[in-house]
Amino acid sequence: MSPEPFDLKHRSRALTEGPHRAAARSYLHGIGYSAEDLAKPIVGVAHSWIETMPCNFNNRVLAARVKEGIRAAGGTPMELNTIAISDGITMGTSGMRASLVSRELIADSIELVASAHHFDAIVVISGCDKTIPGTVMALARLDIPSLMLYGGSIRPGRYKDREVTILDVFEAVGAHAVGKITDAELHELEEVSSPGAGACAGQFTANTMAMAFEVLGISPAGSAMVPAEDGSKRQVAFDAGTLVMDVLRRGLRPRDVITKDALENAIAAVAMSGGSTNAVLHLLAVAKEMGVPLEIDEFDRISEATPLLCDLQPGGRYNATDLYAAGGVPVVFKRLRAHGRLHEDAISVTGQTAGEIADAAQETPGQVVVRPLEDPLKATGGFAIMRGNVAPDGCVIKLAGHERRHHVGPARVFDGEEAAMKAVLASEIVADDIVVIRNEGPAGGPGMREMLAVTAAIIGAGLGDSVALITDGRFSGASHGFMAGHIAPESVRGGPIAALREGDRLTIDVDARRIDVDLTDEQIAERVATYRPLPRADEHIDVAIRKYAKLVGSAADGAVTH
Repeated sequence: MSPEPFDLKHRSRALTEGPHRAAARSYLHGIGYSAEDLAKPIVGVAHSWIETMPCNFNNRVLAARVKEGIRAAGGTPMELNTIAISDGITMGTSGMRASLVSRELIADSIELVASAHHFDAIVVISGCDKTIPGTVMALARLDIPSLMLYGGSIRPGRYKDREVTILDVFEAVGAHAVGKITDAELHELEEVSSPGAGACAGQFTANTMAMAFEVLGISPAGSAMVPAEDGSKRQVAFDAGTLVMDVLRRGLRPRDVITKDALENAIAAVAMSGGSTNAVLHLLAVAKEMGVPLEIDEFDRISEATPLLCDLQPGGRYNATDLYAAGGVPVVFKRLRAHGRLHEDAISVTGQTAGEIADAAQETPGQVVVRPLEDPLKATGGFAIMRGNVAPDGCVIKLAGHERRHHVGPARVFDGEEAAMKAVLASEIVADDIVVIRNEGPAGGPGMREMLAVTAAIIGAGLGDSVALITDGRFSGASHGFMAGHIAPESVRGGPIAALREGDRLTIDVDARRIDVDLTDEQIAERVATYRPLPRADEHIDVAIRKYAKLVGSAADGAVTH
């Protein structure tokens, strides 16, 4: 006997059917929905279109095409909009505090609307760094038939006959500070490095998470790396609209897709691609929302067993448009399976298994973006999880784009990003220093700001090979160099990073997976007990961010607000 067909209006019946729902139908008739429309499944189309950034600027255009696809496949779409914060634009300012906070607000707002309006299914469209995990966290909470569509990457710009991305601008700020480039050169570079709509072009946080969620299966196979302004992106959006109706008919829910095996596939893809350390934070958060057990140390186990194959910025040569031309994320599926790191039975919203997606990969002959297994960039993945007496609950260190695995040096201690940036630009940081930026964690920041401005300035000043940096804040996916972030516990929650003082001897040892200071446990405890963060220059902190600071948990658990 065949199973009962899935009720396509399994939720919206409560909103639209029966004499007692006449008033609700009347409201909807008034804005253009017919009785025939309301008899069909109601499918939400959520996105973060906003005029504050290029990353999500194409979301409304894509939403229109998704809605066409839903209608063509027999559904009635209802569009909704939520917020977004640009990491790149707010970077280095107090506004960056809002970035990680926005992830929770995006998840909250989509969950609330979809729940209140009884959507039968939903498509979420994402673009910039926090909209991507925020939308998927909402899908995990709702657990209704759904998928996520990534808006796509920006194309690279051109400067002096070479391709450039926004990373070149951040690093140029450091070069400008030490007199390596002129005012005119810096201005010319900024004019051309971000030439349209789409998220940052390298394997920074947006493209890392887009790849991770395609490998996870919650985004359609082959969709993520299609650039934002590529002519085929609108067809990808239309296809997502028709696909969600198929997902609804199959009764496929996020709990069927976001499994432990699927999460391990996503982690392996991040490791193989040299992706953003923010993936650790976001995948932990998605797992927690889905109720799948996942620990931070599992990232280290998977990364250590996965070679670094993708020659992508910031540590490599190529960008997302090059990966698209090489065959896209399915090529990564193919390499993971060849290496024995792919759980082949994990399923995608398309209905394919991970193994079937690997089989169908169309790798461009002669492509050089994703290396063959026998010729990796590194034998192990692009990050590691560290502990030690500075980070007893763990932290994340980025390994892609450099060869260092050991550093000993004096601590240069700063309470906040601005003080550290000022020291770098004033040439007060020298070779062998270990820059310590604390009071920037999820609660202490509040908001766990990214340190791209500082790390890029260090690179631009020519210190990338001789200086290390540790922080209880985060790094941008565009950051590269020898640096450890997400140090937990953070300083305001009694973490040992609060004990560090100027000149303390620190050791970063990747092989031992430790960051240690030459202090006894008793000395650390005594100093932590007396630590008081220095007052900030900007005393005003938004109410929304203060709420977040009171609710947020440790970075080691994904910095969620449960």
